[in-house]
Amino acid sequence: MRILVTGSVGRLGRSVVAELEREGNEVVGVDLTAGTLPADLTDLGEAYGVLTRFRPEAVVHLAAIATPFSRTDAQTFRVNTQLAYNVCEAAVNTGVERIVVASSPTVIGYGAPAGWSPRCLPIDEEHPTAPWNAYSASKLVAEEVMRTFARRGTSHLAAIRPCYVVTPEEWQGAPTQQGHTITERLDRPELAGVSLFNYVDARDAAEMIGLLVAKLPELPNGEVFFVGAADALAREPLADLLPAVVPATAGLAAGLTGTSPAFSTAKAERLLGWTAKRGWRTELEG
Repeated sequence: MRILVTGSVGRLGRSVVAELEREGNEVVGVDLTAGTLPADLTDLGEAYGVLTRFRPEAVVHLAAIATPFSRTDAQTFRVNTQLAYNVCEAAVNTGVERIVVASSPTVIGYGAPAGWSPRCLPIDEEHPTAPWNAYSASKLVAEEVMRTFARRGTSHLAAIRPCYVVTPEEWQGAPTQQGHTITERLDRPELAGVSLFNYVDARDAAEMIGLLVAKLPELPNGEVFFVGAADALAREPLADLLPAVVPATAGLAAGLTGTSPAFSTAKAERLLGWTAKRGWRTELEG
């Protein structure tokens, strides 16, 4: 297939492009960074221009302001929601058959200053959403935009919620998007505890996206998937660590035995046959 990937040089985008090309697809990368097709997809006309120029069979939409509080709240919300809407509208109206939109686990609401408690552990796609900042709100809007266009029935759409993405160079000691290393996140549980110790190797996430693109026509339209590692980014069981970071999890966390993560990827395994292959115990160097 010809697949258009927005945000193609981002932390996840690089691995997605490599995986899709490895599978034999023709990939068109779109990003604001030099070396790619530079398009401002917050402009609806530019979004239509890119889609009509390349006429892809699938779109993987990853472009976004990627972290909370890295820009003003107003800019984060405007950019992320406008990107999602413009890409979906232009893709659907130009006949793209398959569209994947990136959301985030933050839509669940963990880390809220006023407190937060899960309805269940591990957390699955049926868990209620409760965004509390502009970033997580923008990602929930992106999911609703995806569902809106899925209801038209002319294209096949889905959204993914990738956990904390770890790139190959970050396993080797490069700083993560927060500025500290993976080893520091393991040594200081309060760092990873903010996101409930979730993570995923970028290559595993890319493989999941490749499977999702391939199988979209066979799935119910408008599905949402968590994409996470098979374990937690923690040296100790979450049954012990989670209550120390999020006291409201004390009762439910007891069920997370051994290396179990706080987020379930059972849906991706059931519908796509995907489970993460890589984990910090095998990938971390140094």
